[in-house]
Amino acid sequence: MAALTATPTDAPLDRVAIVMLSALGDAVHVLPLLTALKRHRPTVQITWVTQPAAASLVRGHRALDRLVVFDRDRGLAAFGDVRRAVTGPPFDLLLDLQVYFKAGLLTALIPARTKLGFDRARARDLNWLFTNAKLPPRPGPRHVQDQYLEFLAAIGVPAEPLRWDLGPWAGETAWRPPGGGTGEQPYAALVIGSSRRQKDWLADRWADVADALFHDYGLRPVLVGGTSPREQLTATIIKARARAPVVDALGSGLRPLVSILHGAELVVSLDTGPLHMAVALERPVVSLIGYNDPRIVGPYRHSGDLVVSAYDAPVARDERMRTITVDAVLAAVARWRDGHRTATG
Repeated sequence: MAALTATPTDAPLDRVAIVMLSALGDAVHVLPLLTALKRHRPTVQITWVTQPAAASLVRGHRALDRLVVFDRDRGLAAFGDVRRAVTGPPFDLLLDLQVYFKAGLLTALIPARTKLGFDRARARDLNWLFTNAKLPPRPGPRHVQDQYLEFLAAIGVPAEPLRWDLGPWAGETAWRPPGGGTGEQPYAALVIGSSRRQKDWLADRWADVADALFHDYGLRPVLVGGTSPREQLTATIIKARARAPVVDALGSGLRPLVSILHGAELVVSLDTGPLHMAVALERPVVSLIGYNDPRIVGPYRHSGDLVVSAYDAPVARDERMRTITVDAVLAAVARWRDGHRTATG
């Protein structure tokens, strides 16, 4: 099929499958597609194929009817698991949002009348072979969220107003840091780890930022993220060096992390999934980005003036994050204090 530019809005759209397997931030970018599809056609049944980490974040979303988990630890058997889970009539539409071969194989296995994917220039690992409809080519760079929204435009579904509906959901309790009298002291969430060492920041600089947030802004620093060895080492150094009372909330789990981020006065984050969770929750976020282009992976339509970018630093790509200074981060925090805090606090 030639490049798909639009599908009539009255075309059958009763059953839709989405293939997006990995990357927590990308999973957050899928959510506006779910909400837009449901808003456009409330009776549509949406099935999402994803991996366990993303599944733990989006399971229970009000716009998602079925979640199929692709457990890559099962090897080839995982493909069979998915195929058996989607038996029945073909889907009216499959959206292949991931441009890798693994996603392409799953796209091939899932029965659907129309399988819509990226154009050949953007698809990787021969992923374009597995779709029978393609998005029109678009010049870059474009934010990941904008690229996903192209799928809605192609099928005639309005994207606006964008809604993530990430939570907190009914039954999820508000989170407060332990101690500190009543426990009502405002706090800042610090996302101190990422999926790649090259996207991380120096632990001693995190400690300096934690002290400034506490002593100059009255915000208790709360460390959030996973429990990887790098994150645990960074947390250990921060707690040893900082004079402020630092709360270690690493390993809270993704749904509790939603509540932590939602309750934060400010989020300071590396280029990683919780950055986009904070955006979806409409929290002000100071983002530290160097390894990737912030025009593509930065906060979407939100906190753009709070981005601390080292992407254009005249050093090797792996060393860019080292060029971000404490002063640069605190300058962004000051901008938040002078503008965002009044609007969001």
